[in-house]
Amino acid sequence: MKRWAVFAYGVASYAVFFVTFLYAVGFLGNLGVPKSIDSPRDGSTGAAIAVDLLLLGVFAMQHSVMARPAFKKAWTRIVPEPAERSTYVLFSSVALIALFAFWRPLGGVVWNLESAAARALMQALFAAGFATVLVVTFLINHFDLFGLRQVWTYLRGREYRPLAFTTPGPYKLVRHPLYLGWFLAFWATPSMTAAHLLFAAASTAYIVIAVFFEERDLTTVHGEAYVDYRSRVPKFIPRRGRAAAVPAATAAMAG
Repeated sequence: MKRWAVFAYGVASYAVFFVTFLYAVGFLGNLGVPKSIDSPRDGSTGAAIAVDLLLLGVFAMQHSVMARPAFKKAWTRIVPEPAERSTYVLFSSVALIALFAFWRPLGGVVWNLESAAARALMQALFAAGFATVLVVTFLINHFDLFGLRQVWTYLRGREYRPLAFTTPGPYKLVRHPLYLGWFLAFWATPSMTAAHLLFAAASTAYIVIAVFFEERDLTTVHGEAYVDYRSRVPKFIPRRGRAAAVPAATAAMAG
């Protein structure tokens, strides 16, 4: 029964994530959701900025603290180890749901592209950003990243084995193609409002800072293999010319 309960919990956590991900597309793109990032202004500017930064800060703290190895070690004394990743996914989704629910639009337009071609290009880049995020998760094992592989392995009574480190597709060009996709999703918009700019700037700053801690953990786990990979492959912006040669047996990354 415990194995089935953990498995059901993992599936439910994934379902919450998937719905949240779809809502995020509508929230950032102003597409078919009751409240988006650019909904009409609500309240004073100062209060809106304070609330929005608090919501972004809550997500950032949860997303980073729960990802650290020391927290995971302590957390699995409470949560069954096979459910640890699913719990992380669930808490991240809840933090995003709170952000969507309590977000305070600011009003004001930073830029608004009038050209139909320019607007279409921005919309295409926005779609490409979210598509990149989704595709990259499957390249590095979508089901492991979101906890399903862990709970499925536990249900079958098998030992969970961490994935080997590989560098599929875009990982040969940049170390963090997932985050590159998020950058496109954040910034590619034909109409940039003050609220959208706040979200994009704060989220980008968070990712840049979070990468430092993520790569420190990866260096601790994988040692010289990751140091070599980091020296050969740029962080976000691909270099011109051939993709850097990367050792075959290094470590898979979420970023």
